Amino acid sequence: MGAGRSHEPSTGTEPSAAGDAPSAPARASGSRRFPSVTRDTARPEGGGRAAPGDAPAPARQWPLLTVLIAVGFGLLTVATEPFGQAFRVGLVIIGAALMAGAALRWTLPSVGMLAVRSRFTDITTYGVLGVAIVLLALMAQPRPWLNIPFLEDAVHFTVR
Repeated sequence: MGAGRSHEPSTGTEPSAAGDAPSAPARASGSRRFPSVTRDTARPEGGGRAAPGDAPAPARQWPLLTVLIAVGFGLLTVATEPFGQAFRVGLVIIGAALMAGAALRWTLPSVGMLAVRSRFTDITTYGVLGVAIVLLALMAQPRPWLNIPFLEDAVHFTVR
């Protein structure tokens, strides 16, 4: 057992580790559980404004707006179907927008509301979803633009 340590609860009157002020009083129950009501949440790392505070609101959130406008353009392309294979092109635009969101999250120190969780989680989520959407769009039937033989074999093996 370490020197100066005991099993008795703190009374709140002992000096702190620095020796200059009393430590905070211990809870009466001695429980180490987290509080049942959260009083505040931390902003995600990089979740600050992407532009100065005196800029208009859309300018402060330009990374998120860039991704949303590109996704909206892809959805509009899929919905209106102005040409053959438009669904494929629209989905590639959507996937590329998500991958651009991952790139923005990685390179910019502050991305506003594009920051949802930690930087690693955001980059991984945006990147994986973007790549998956692009690959699925390129492999969609009929007449896929990308043919990956082992995936076709896996589908034939599982569906038999």
